[in-house]
Amino acid sequence: MFNPRGLHQSEGISSNANTLQDIGAALQWLRQADVQRRFEVDTTRVVLGGHSYGGGMAMAYAARDTSVRRVISIAGNDFGEFVRELQRSAAFAEGFRRMLWSTREPAGPARFDVEAGLKEFVDRPDVYGLRENAANLADRSILLIGGWEDEQITIEQFILPLYRALRGAGAAKVTFLVYHTDHDFSNVRQRLASDIAGWLLLD
Repeated sequence: MFNPRGLHQSEGISSNANTLQDIGAALQWLRQADVQRRFEVDTTRVVLGGHSYGGGMAMAYAARDTSVRRVISIAGNDFGEFVRELQRSAAFAEGFRRMLWSTREPAGPARFDVEAGLKEFVDRPDVYGLRENAANLADRSILLIGGWEDEQITIEQFILPLYRALRGAGAAKVTFLVYHTDHDFSNVRQRLASDIAGWLLLD
């Protein structure tokens, strides 16, 4: 696990493009011969995964890098749908901006430009929209996970439409798991860990 730049203890400024670059840098580091030997890394079995923003970014990165063959998205945001909701609902946009501002230093763990980050999503649906990238992800093995009580990344608006888009694009290896839980998965973590471990052993 790592924190992209500008988040928590990682130095620098956070942006969506920087996060994608940092994912690539982490994978490149893992694939170094000395790292493989030191940590006994089998690069043929590397899986990229994340939760919430991280889940969406894992999927967006995988759509750009064909070497990533397996992806896990836990309540991952589809940033294309997120932008559409921002544009549909002024109340949603205002509330989300307030939330983002609350996460900035010094009160929060992040260093980023709120408006620039949102504009990045709006301007580049080809990069960050997951349904828009369904065809680029169709040949991967994907685990989508959601919570029925999640009010942030809802099953109905974000995850189920993505699942259907992937299947419609010809994806044959998509597993979709749903739990009676909220965005934190705090009441099902043991079961969640067991289910993820089971999925990892499938191939």
